Amino acid sequence: MTFVSPVIRLFDHVSEPERVSAHCDIPCGIYDPHAAQIAALTVLRMDQLIGNLQSEGTEKAQMDKYGNSLARYIKVKEEHAEIVKKEIDILWHDYFRPEHVEKYPDLHTIIWNANKLASRNKQNVDTAAAEELLGATNRIAEIFWDTKGVATRKAGSNQAVGGELVYVNNA
Repeated sequence: MTFVSPVIRLFDHVSEPERVSAHCDIPCGIYDPHAAQIAALTVLRMDQLIGNLQSEGTEKAQMDKYGNSLARYIKVKEEHAEIVKKEIDILWHDYFRPEHVEKYPDLHTIIWNANKLASRNKQNVDTAAAEELLGATNRIAEIFWDTKGVATRKAGSNQAVGGELVYVNNA
């Protein structure tokens, strides 16, 4: 092992390695904000379910059922808020480039605020914050698709939660 490193350095001095660049760890070119939008929609739905959850009584079985449902809704809400953060960060770190920031000078702030909203949604049960989070992921989706020159439209999610999503215009 100690022999290999000096040999490689010698080759680097004799023939400088070619520089390469990529916009992500593996330049796959496959990015899509849809996962963040669906995760935000799930956060909103969990808030709705928590808000509508009522205990059916004071007996142990009834309290256990209530506690189990509440715990599950909270767990899913937190997991999906984290998915929002992960998916937005992937776009921010791997897809968006300086020319996108030039076109959208507030892009950094939009991303920053969306991540902060995701954290706020993990910390609280707040339907208004969940709706803001969905709006933030939709805005990021609009910007993302615009950077690719793809037309979009907003339309209902067609889910029990309601809300709108940004869709690619296939017309």
